[in-house]
Amino acid sequence: MTSKLEQLQDILTPVIEALGYKCWGIEYVSQGRHSVLRVYIDHENGIVIEDCETVSRQLSAVMDVEDPISSEYTLEVSSPGMDRPLFTLEQFAAFVGEQVKIRLRSPVEERRNFQGLIRSVEDQDVVIQVDEYEYLLPIDLIEKANILPNFE
Repeated sequence: MTSKLEQLQDILTPVIEALGYKCWGIEYVSQGRHSVLRVYIDHENGIVIEDCETVSRQLSAVMDVEDPISSEYTLEVSSPGMDRPLFTLEQFAAFVGEQVKIRLRSPVEERRNFQGLIRSVEDQDVVIQVDEYEYLLPIDLIEKANILPNFE
């Protein structure tokens, strides 16, 4: 995890939790002079637009004071949604048995993209089954991971 992302988590997570929500994850995408700070929130009763607005207002105020991003950026607050992104080993463990799509920062066995079944979590690795093969993917190499919605 980058130090900028860690810094943002340290600043934003306590604010989100103080409002009664869970910080599901944070993405910071730097795109030249304009960046996007995407914050995913969750709650046992689900998330509605008013929840996102409430959290967004509070986070904006904190970001103005703390000023951890010097360039222009857009703050987006949303629920994880049906194609829920996964950020931590605990989240992967909670979704064992689900289909997932994973993109790595660098290749494992000459691949960066995987789509398959989450089998387990072992130490710092996510075990994913693609067809008849199992791959151990280090959590530190996972750039992006999303649950694939099951519409059965």
